[in-house]
Amino acid sequence: MNTSIVLTIMADDQPGIIQTVSNTLQKHGGSWTQSSMSSLAGQFAGILLASVPSENSAACRKELRGLESQGLRVIARICDEVADTEETREYTLDLVGNDRLGIVHEITTVLAKHNVNVKSLETVVEAASMGGGEIFKTKADLLVPASTDIDLLEDDIENLANDLMVDITFEH
Repeated sequence: MNTSIVLTIMADDQPGIIQTVSNTLQKHGGSWTQSSMSSLAGQFAGILLASVPSENSAACRKELRGLESQGLRVIARICDEVADTEETREYTLDLVGNDRLGIVHEITTVLAKHNVNVKSLETVVEAASMGGGEIFKTKADLLVPASTDIDLLEDDIENLANDLMVDITFEH
């Protein structure tokens, strides 16, 4: 039987970080299942789902935590997949507009009001092509409970787009 382990990894960005983690997993018979990793402002940050034989999971987690001596901060948590308690539908939300304080806060406040779970979120700030300033872009994959009134959620998102003066696309 295998154990699922979720890892968060932080380090000063340098070559070999992923290889170091994958070596540790390989040593303990683990496999790399799913991940998202980035370099931001000279820092490496990643999240990873690994599957490790249950009899090796404690030793693997201990060795992963020991990578701190090599400059890698690894948090390893065993996870039990929990059955969804409510049926959900997947939606995507794309937002583009002039950058300003509070955009993520405002959109997540609306989503939380409707009990929407953010499955993934990608954001970037880019230089505007004309007129200076910066453009904020985000893409979010969302899980919307089947019980959610989609018309009301769409109205709240549209009102927010008008308030923030941004373009928002919300699609199933």
